[in-house]
Amino acid sequence: MNGPTRVEPAKRLRGSLRVPGDKSTSHRALMISALADGASTIVGLSRGLDVVSTSEILVQLGATREDHEGAVVVTGPSRGLCATSQTLECGNSGTTMRLLAGVVSGVVGEHTLTGDPSLSERPMDRVAQPLSAMGAIIEGRGARVTAPLRIKGRHDLRGIEYHVPMASAQVKSAILLAGLFASNPTTIREDVRTRTTTEDMLASAGVEVTVTSEDDDLGRSIHLVPGRPQPRDWSVPGDPSQAAFFAVLGAIHSDASIEVENLEGSPERNGYLEVLMRMGAHLEVQRLGATLRFEVRSSALVATEVHANEIPSVDEVPVLVVAAAAATGTTAFRNVGELRHKESDRFAGSMNLAAQLGCQVWSDGDDFFVEGVASAARFRDFTLSASLDHRMVMASAVAGLAGVGANLVTVDTVATSYPHFFRDVDQLRE
Repeated sequence: MNGPTRVEPAKRLRGSLRVPGDKSTSHRALMISALADGASTIVGLSRGLDVVSTSEILVQLGATREDHEGAVVVTGPSRGLCATSQTLECGNSGTTMRLLAGVVSGVVGEHTLTGDPSLSERPMDRVAQPLSAMGAIIEGRGARVTAPLRIKGRHDLRGIEYHVPMASAQVKSAILLAGLFASNPTTIREDVRTRTTTEDMLASAGVEVTVTSEDDDLGRSIHLVPGRPQPRDWSVPGDPSQAAFFAVLGAIHSDASIEVENLEGSPERNGYLEVLMRMGAHLEVQRLGATLRFEVRSSALVATEVHANEIPSVDEVPVLVVAAAAATGTTAFRNVGELRHKESDRFAGSMNLAAQLGCQVWSDGDDFFVEGVASAARFRDFTLSASLDHRMVMASAVAGLAGVGANLVTVDTVATSYPHFFRDVDQLRE
């Protein structure tokens, strides 16, 4: 789609839906299955392009994939993954590039990982440094080690003790995946607890992983003993980051009642729900084992402070900015500088979106502030090009749906993570 796509406001929103399979779980289910010796079945795998990139690379490295109705079967080769002379194309997926950097660090041979123009500007030094300390040889462009990455993998990696300098589940995961190939254990210390998907799934696949919580309840240590994962069956729940768009849409729309089911239930993935409830959202959350569901209704929101440690990935900040724009008062987003290093500069992009909606916006270092206009009905009609950033497109669409409409350029980029986003929205319209 070359020209703007018009998003018309919704008069009334009602219904129940399931969002796509969790991207984080999907990436890791594919990788762990490919590293195992034998066949694993994955139900609920995300069909987004980011996950497709991961799947295609693992096949290039020697795994096999078979698609069946409602399930995907991935078989890891008995001899283990092997290097290929083909370029490993990661598309727009930072998760693919960072986590697979860890995987191929333990696969003997030379590997080249590339990405689209957006991904090629994202810093990879944060994974290159610990992986180099483990014995892999990694080259990229400039001091930030941007793609293309050239990695020389080794069979004799060293386990390390590593203190992750900033909250990052991707960095932690890259080290843990490389640690599977090491000759001795690996220990990672994180000051802010990030999503536990990788260590939980590795433990479920038979890898010896020990997690120790620190006294402050935020920091943790993860200790991994090298070993090959075992094949197993995976069931992928819905993606909380995708559900966040509907949580905000239901809260700020003037006539809405939306239910989202079967979500991945880790606290690190659902901090946005706590933020919205603090703002006064009419949210009912029900935990069902390892998953949760929520129902959200039209609400009058008030401003709050949102801290990065509540949402370690900061992926939900763009849509929470839309909630802040519809609220009464000034919402502060604290220590969210990591937004600058996403698919686009989401720090600047989020501020620009709020300004387009009619808000007063300003920043101070890694903090920014949004003075809300007290109701989505007071949003301005706007035109926005979100380049290659799927989350900025969907956040903007939420604003248009709850407000007075919007013209969005490059809406097809939602295929990166949520190919049927606009179809699901249309099913809620009444």
